[in-house]
Amino acid sequence: MSGLDQIFVGIGHGLAGWAPASVRPLVAAVLEIAGIMAVFGSCFALTTIVERKVLGRMQNRYGPNRVGPCGLLQPLADGIKMLTKEDIVPFSADKTVHFLAPLALTVPVWLAFAVLPFGRNMSAIELNSGILFFFAIGSASELAVFMAGWSSQNKYSLVGAMRAIAQMISYEVPLVLSTVPVLMLAGSLSLNDIVAAQGTYTFGGLARWNVFTPWGLAGLLLFLIAATAESNRSPFDLPEGESEIIAGFLTEYSGFKYALFFLGEYLGLFALTGLAVTLFLGGWHAPFQWLEWAPSWLWFGIKFGALIFLFIWVRATLPRLRLDQLLNFSWRFLTPLSLINLLVAAAWYWTGAWKSAAAPPVRWLLCAALIALPYHWLGQALRGASPPPRKYNYAE
Repeated sequence: MSGLDQIFVGIGHGLAGWAPASVRPLVAAVLEIAGIMAVFGSCFALTTIVERKVLGRMQNRYGPNRVGPCGLLQPLADGIKMLTKEDIVPFSADKTVHFLAPLALTVPVWLAFAVLPFGRNMSAIELNSGILFFFAIGSASELAVFMAGWSSQNKYSLVGAMRAIAQMISYEVPLVLSTVPVLMLAGSLSLNDIVAAQGTYTFGGLARWNVFTPWGLAGLLLFLIAATAESNRSPFDLPEGESEIIAGFLTEYSGFKYALFFLGEYLGLFALTGLAVTLFLGGWHAPFQWLEWAPSWLWFGIKFGALIFLFIWVRATLPRLRLDQLLNFSWRFLTPLSLINLLVAAAWYWTGAWKSAAAPPVRWLLCAALIALPYHWLGQALRGASPPPRKYNYAE
């Protein structure tokens, strides 16, 4: 199966080999870029139809069922509609910034995929500080959202942009902190090294993924919650609260610019999902040693698809939070718990020297308790900090 595992690498090398030696690195880079854009562009179209179908099934209503067999051509119809709709720009808007905002949101996200290892020997760029590059590129999204809200010269857009920036900055803190234990235990900032550190197996053949440790499981949950908020997805979709501020920073956008914002949000979700797979779920490694025969990119895709389905499930289930609840949840619960998880990861490391037969379960229970007790205390404190229920007086 090694040939199937490296089929995409072989195709890329074969196509680049036809080019003259002087431009071969450039051709190889263009092929890698084209492959990433084709795969995740297709994932965007596929996710939109799957999400609408799954939401319809979970909420007991119809999903898309008119365009093509079973509505499967709905993404194509949506794309044609967005391309042909009129691009309306407000008269008082800053037209240059208004035009650049969707590009500033979409372009950096594509760059974030360059450091993700999608399979064995399948990362476009190998950086010793790949995770720093990932987060540095992702920080450009706040600027793009502010550009969209400010340039529209619309109060709804500006309020939506401010809400989005407050949310994104608040949840970037626990998002980054949740990854630090992985870096501590792996001893590297390279995403390929982090995947390699999870590539060993226990005596029973179970993979040593980070998620199978107390600090890894807590880190994954913290990461997924923060990633949901960073992607502006329900229940954290306050920047686009249509019942309060029409569509937030998207209010004055139409046509293809409007579609680019949604493309950027989905691509950001894909990038964060790929990072979660890399950091906590073993990357492209199989869950059991006897399953390592399957292609590495297939395992990455299975884990990636499972997490995307989880995000859809959460969207179908939970209602939208208020802004005060959203910010309190970040600063009073997620951030302190992320800091505590650093100490738990340190405890896990230092207790690794225990040699007795009872050491593994005792070590696991000890670290789990170090997370569970602060989780309970912080949850109680967060509940006590909530304002009392509102009382309404009605005229008789």
